[in-house]
Amino acid sequence: MRKNRATPPIPYEYLAEVPSFTVTSDDISDGAPLDERHVASPAYGLSGGNLSPHLRWEGFPAETRSFAVTCFDPDAPTGSGFWHWVLFDVPASVTSLDRAVAVGGEGPLASAIEARNDAGATGYVGAFPPAGHGPHRYVYAVHALDTDYLGIDGSASPAYVGFNLSAHVIARAVIVPTYEVPADS
Repeated sequence: MRKNRATPPIPYEYLAEVPSFTVTSDDISDGAPLDERHVASPAYGLSGGNLSPHLRWEGFPAETRSFAVTCFDPDAPTGSGFWHWVLFDVPASVTSLDRAVAVGGEGPLASAIEARNDAGATGYVGAFPPAGHGPHRYVYAVHALDTDYLGIDGSASPAYVGFNLSAHVIARAVIVPTYEVPADS
């Protein structure tokens, strides 16, 4: 339970302001609880599906050359939040991601890269806040970039990817669902 402290900020509140565009989803919405499909799996102590949500976006700048998609929990009790997903080098022609999107291989996401998340794995890891810690916010952001490639690989830490993103972001869209594990779980 939080006592006498402000809610941690959304990380983009402290970066240079950029224009916004629209991100929507068939799976998640602002302020609404995440469905169990997007919560961590039994490997993390919960019974979720550990699937990334469907996302689609529009209204980004015409000069966009690629996208990055991230999911961040600013409420994690770490002192630095928790990165659940870091995907970058998504071609500008891609304007949506399916639920449980597969990156690499053949197709439009062949050049996209998923960096390791703060759980130490590559790809998406669903919500898994501590029981009784109150609702956590999950900041899903689509970043429009002025470059085709960030020039880094999937071994980069989320903070290093974020550092590189900040030099190239020209617009950003954000959707923030929540998730809570009750104290009696």
